[in-house]
This record gives sequence, C-alpha cells and structure tokens, in this order.
Amino acid sequence: MNNVQPGILAPIPKFASYLFFHALPNAGLPAALQRLSQLADGTRVVVGLGQSLVLALDHAIDGLHDFPSYALPGCDMAVPGCDIPATPSALCCWLREDERGELIHLTRKIEQALAGAFVLEQQVEAFKYKTGLDLTGYEDGTENPVGMAALTAAIVKDQGAGLDGGSFVALQQWLHDLPAFEAMSDQAQDHAIGRRKSDNEELEEAPESAHVKRTAQESFEPEAFVLRRSMPWASAGQAGFMFSAFGCSVAAFEAQLKRMVGAEDGIVDGLFQFTRPLTGSYFWCPPLKDGKLDLRAVGL
Repeated sequence: MNNVQPGILAPIPKFASYLFFHALPNAGLPAALQRLSQLADGTRVVVGLGQSLVLALDHAIDGLHDFPSYALPGCDMAVPGCDIPATPSALCCWLREDERGELIHLTRKIEQALAGAFVLEQQVEAFKYKTGLDLTGYEDGTENPVGMAALTAAIVKDQGAGLDGGSFVALQQWLHDLPAFEAMSDQAQDHAIGRRKSDNEELEEAPESAHVKRTAQESFEPEAFVLRRSMPWASAGQAGFMFSAFGCSVAAFEAQLKRMVGAEDGIVDGLFQFTRPLTGSYFWCPPLKDGKLDLRAVGL
C-alpha cells in the first residue's frame, strides 16, 4: 500500500523522538497542519492526530477516542498497583533518524511549522538498544506480525479515500524501576516476562501472570494482533520503554490492556513488578497522498 506512512511498517530507527503538542484555542490549526504536511514524509516524520484536534477541526474519525484511564468497557482500570494514566495530546510527531543531531534540527523545523497554533508539551527521546532490546535485556516484538499480516493488523482498509492506508497508534511511556528489576533472581525475571533472556525462548512453565501469556495475541477472541514499534528511552537518571502499538483500530490494544491489569481473571501482568506507565494516548495516523499527509478526512 503506497499510501501508508512508511515509518509505521519500517524497522525501528537508531534514534527517535516523540513530540507531543497541545493546540492553542482559536489558532490557525488548518494552516499549521498544511505546513506540517510539507515536512511529514511518513518516513522521517510519522504524524498522528489526537481526538481533541480532530474535534477542533469539526470532524470525527470512526474508531478514534480518548485513551482510557479507568473506563474500558466492562473494566474498572483502577486496579491496585496498576495505575493506567490517560494523557491525551492534540498531535504527535514520531521523528526517526540515524543520527541524533538530525533529530534536533528536525524538531526545530517542526516547531517552527506549527508555531502559533501548537505548543510542544512533551518530548521523549528514544533509541535502539543492541538488536532491539528493552533495557531489561529482553527482546521486544518477538511475535510481531510481518508482511501481509502486518498490513492486516496495523493498516485501515475498505473505509474509503482519506482513511484507507491510515492507522491508529497507542503510545505509553513506561518508567522502569531498574534497581527493583536487578534485585529479582534470573528465574523471577524470566517468569515476569515469560521468556528466557538468554535465548528468548518462551517458557511453558512460566506463571499465568507472565507478560507473554497475558498478551498472547492469538489467545484473544477475536485475535488481538498489533504492530509494535517500541523503543527504550533514558533521561535525567530515569529510563524505560516508549511502548508503541499500531493497529487498524484500538480494539486489539485495549483487549490486551484489560487482560494485563487483571480485568478478566484477577491476574495482574508480571511487568507491574518493576515498571509502570506514566502516559497514555491514542492518535490517528492519516494516510499519504502524493507523498504528503492526506488530511481529507478532517476537511483539509
């Protein structure tokens, strides 16, 4: 599909930056988005629009809504030890580069293009660790769909011009308690994840709380496949993971999240032993047309 923002399907880059913006009231949002579309090629700059921005443009995207903090359908997300914050933003730009310095220049260009209409409220700088590991040393995205399966999981189709080729993304910045993790035995670490760190093999004997078992995509009805493009981050003595999951809707992600917090059976995901989310937001990533953002679905 040549109308997909290519960065969604591409492997994670060496360096990345997640820019979260809020929109100013009564500002020239359409003009600013048109300027952004000149910079956003979908490869170096992947763009996502939040629910508040779509509504400010007097439109709606079917399937886009605010990130749930405690109100997933049929689920009280206020589970002890599992706070799931919702931190919506109007706009997100995921910058992808091979050189960190290029991220600085690209960030300045984007801020300049959006000036007067959007203000940068959060920036998370991320990086690729070794072959694509989390800072705990475990591999991320082991069971990511590939090829046509990735397109099916992550990309919207059969919804019409301006929508087909788009995607939805769930973003969560997770903060690791690395001292707590390092204090766990090797077996406890493996059982929290559900894989053996040494060879990435899934552990049949892992407890039901193991992350791999909680989120086994084929175990849901319907199956809950997402395309993960997560990356580690570190800043000011803190570190963690920028979880990024693309889907043709947010339904698969929400199904996994409900199970992680124990909404189905009271079993809480082992990840919460050493990490927790600081943020949570949804965005609609528009398709491309002639190499630029296709914003017809929001009237531009």
